[in-house]
Amino acid sequence: MPTNNQNLAARSYQPQFRGLLQAVFQSRAYFRDFFGGEIEALDGVQNNETAFYVKTSDIPVVVGQYDKDPNVAFGTGTGNSTRFGPRTEIIYQDTPVPYDWEWSFHEGIDRHTVNNDFQAAVADRLDLQAQARIRKFNQQHSAFISNSAGHSETLADYSPDAVLALFNALSKYYVNIEAIGNKVAKVNAELYNAIVDHPLTTSAKNSSANVDQNNILTFKGFSIEEIPDAMLQEGEVAYTYIQGVGKAFTGINTARTIESEDFDGVALQGAGRAGEFILDDNKPAVAKVTLETPAG
Repeated sequence: MPTNNQNLAARSYQPQFRGLLQAVFQSRAYFRDFFGGEIEALDGVQNNETAFYVKTSDIPVVVGQYDKDPNVAFGTGTGNSTRFGPRTEIIYQDTPVPYDWEWSFHEGIDRHTVNNDFQAAVADRLDLQAQARIRKFNQQHSAFISNSAGHSETLADYSPDAVLALFNALSKYYVNIEAIGNKVAKVNAELYNAIVDHPLTTSAKNSSANVDQNNILTFKGFSIEEIPDAMLQEGEVAYTYIQGVGKAFTGINTARTIESEDFDGVALQGAGRAGEFILDDNKPAVAKVTLETPAG
């Protein structure tokens, strides 16, 4: 009885590709700390719409006062009142988290032309495909962080006074929302250099800046990391956030080699879906910085 692949030999690589994705993500993803340092990769997924469900509750916390009235829980209130105040029932909803975008690859390895060990070529191409997927993840994650930002600031220019005013405003903002966790600032190259060269970043002030190496660890309470301009959305020069506020995931529908009818070799194929998630309550912990457009 013929099969869907016309009896052509196929070999699955989903588990291997999942491991490659996770390893490459940890080392090459610019926004990995936004998502807790890793990407959740599932192989052989069957649900092509929903990645997972999260338990959420929008019931506010109410702080009451213990009632010592002699007719509450006692006297005339015996059996029909409580000194703890009204009781709130806590109910959680299952919130579906959908996949938002798709990825795929389709290559061919011909035994007559590959000029390398066949299995080595497969392993090499899977590794390169994992790296290519991470580049796509970086682009998607940048857009997701920008769209999730619950706060924005404007940088007037790259002068020392403007840079200092920006980070003072950001520091004040995170204090006032009572944010808990490590604050991170991912900045473009020009803002990064402006921070390193800032008058405050001197050894006299015990600064972590090293002008010789052109690096800086922290500035005004933010861990500073330089990222390419292409990793920021148009008009934006920095993202700040508390580490681990979001979640990144991908579902691998297939990663396989299959013998080809058209040439002496295999087709290397892969396809999957991916997405990102952040709780609405976490969005205030994400801010983006735009560069003020000069008049005229």
